[in-house]
Amino acid sequence: MMIDKKQYFHRQIQLWGDDIQEALADKKIAIIGAGGLGSSLALALGTSGIGEINIVDFDRVALHNIHRQIAFTLKDENSYKSQRVAKLVLSKNRFVKVNAFVMDFTSFANLGKKYDLILDATDNFETRKEIDKYSQETKTPWIYASVEAWHGYVCFFENGSFEAFDTKAHTPDGIAAPIVMQVASLEANIALRYLAGLSVKRDKLYYLFYDKDGEFMMQKFRL
Repeated sequence: MMIDKKQYFHRQIQLWGDDIQEALADKKIAIIGAGGLGSSLALALGTSGIGEINIVDFDRVALHNIHRQIAFTLKDENSYKSQRVAKLVLSKNRFVKVNAFVMDFTSFANLGKKYDLILDATDNFETRKEIDKYSQETKTPWIYASVEAWHGYVCFFENGSFEAFDTKAHTPDGIAAPIVMQVASLEANIALRYLAGLSVKRDKLYYLFYDKDGEFMMQKFRL
């Protein structure tokens, strides 16, 4: 079945024109983590026209993941997350190159490849510290994101450092699926705007949460 590229990306081309859409095809990104945030990011960005998406995760799908990790079904239990997410993205978009890396971030970084942007979709501070160090050494911008309970954080790092955060380990609270997708949506929107050459705020932390009355709130902090 032949698919017309301009027809596939028609709505985005209406938004910003052929030149920006074509420019996205030259961009390469890495999504570190293929769980809740990572699978949502991959679905949001995998059909955007970005030329190459690299998905890094050594973990397998577990039953307790599936309710909030939207790329997976019950049939995917015990499969490698990065491989399943990559397969799903390719089933939706024939115009993207997707690579699945079943490894940790340290091994991935040692491959020595270059990327336009790195997206954090991990669930631990130590890996984020490694991403931050790698980003500074290679001059690669990255977007930090985390989520638990009813709140989440997103920050586009360019000159700021993750060392500004209190990175002490703690036992996380539970989590609901919608807040994961909401945080991933903000991260994906910032990423796409940046890759498209549109304005984004650098080194500003977004704190998203629902207050005790269930009202959605957002606070912003300059690093």
